Amino acid sequence: MNCNEQTPPNVSQDRSQKRRLIILGSTGSIGVNTLDVVTHLQGTAHALEVVGLAAGRNVKRLIEQAKAFNVKHVAIADATLANELRAALAGVTVFAGEQSALELVESVDAQELVSAVVGGAGLPATMCAAKRGMTIGLANKETLVAAGSWVTPAIDKYNATLIPIDSEHSAIFQCLEGQQKQSVKRIVLTASGGPFRTATKEQIENATVKDALNHPTWDMGPKISIDSATMMNKALEIIEAHWLFGLPADKIDVIIHPESIAHSFVEFEDHSILAQLGPPDMRTPIQYALTYPQRLVGCSRYMDWTQLSQLTFEPPDHERFGALKLAYQVIDAGGTAGAIFNAANEAAVDAFLNERIRFGRITQLVAQSLRAIPVVPVDRLQTVIDADQQAREYVNNMVKKTVVETKG
Repeated sequence: MNCNEQTPPNVSQDRSQKRRLIILGSTGSIGVNTLDVVTHLQGTAHALEVVGLAAGRNVKRLIEQAKAFNVKHVAIADATLANELRAALAGVTVFAGEQSALELVESVDAQELVSAVVGGAGLPATMCAAKRGMTIGLANKETLVAAGSWVTPAIDKYNATLIPIDSEHSAIFQCLEGQQKQSVKRIVLTASGGPFRTATKEQIENATVKDALNHPTWDMGPKISIDSATMMNKALEIIEAHWLFGLPADKIDVIIHPESIAHSFVEFEDHSILAQLGPPDMRTPIQYALTYPQRLVGCSRYMDWTQLSQLTFEPPDHERFGALKLAYQVIDAGGTAGAIFNAANEAAVDAFLNERIRFGRITQLVAQSLRAIPVVPVDRLQTVIDADQQAREYVNNMVKKTVVETKG
């Protein structure tokens, strides 16, 4: 199937049969937890057959996963690792290169997709899954941040289903089930506050890579951990919530909740509040997405209320964490602002992880990109891709300039 063509969906949505699943980003934390849930669901009415796995460059883990689940189609973004994959997985189809995840989704018959690729790289494959009418468990928030105005209409047009996997958006999704949209006063996304919740602005500005990766609650990959430390992750979630739930910026709030037990909540016009609570374990929202609308016995951690002494909530500090303000600016600007925002952040985070800029420069570079790069309407997917590339080039040039000035 060619996902560039406006082809009618041909994927069955009958979830009573054993469903075929593709996992994008299978070697990351979400992918590993998804396979844990798949193992847990074997023997139930919601059993899944894993038919495709895609990874960036963790070839060793990808080989182990493919063998363990007898997967016949794999993709690796780093093309230099393709021969190693083929040598280890006889009889398995290997897709390699930047478009390998897209080729996997185009080629393999499946009803379900878990999109857990980090960053904007997951957009083309997720769009393809939408055009195939698949059920998409979305853990790749950057897809909607960069191209929400393009993705959400495609979900409706091709009769696809989008179920959020991020713990915060899964919580909102569950709280809104059966509710009337017009009765929602606001949604509130909770944030742990990351490793710098109590740090001074100066400490945050000059934080080391080691400090920024030391998340107090969640075990995540490096990019997401850095996003949590800048609170850029929550900014991305604000924009994602706007597209997922069709709510304006003034109905989306954030509150700091360091225990990460209340995963988000919805306040209604009658002042009633619904919240979804549970231990910080991603297997809960993953399983909910894979078994929706049913709730089966879970494999995640049990919430022992006798051991919980308090739930803490405090307002976010927009001066120390300027990323949150930028999110609302992006929603108001519309068009390619989300693509610029997301790509600039990815490029800045990469520069920080490679110790080319200090931590405080990440948010500054994203803000500069939004000011410097013109926002245009999204008339096609290529417009998003072009804005993404433009933002990366801008940040990379600014980083080079900073390095030269520092050396000088």
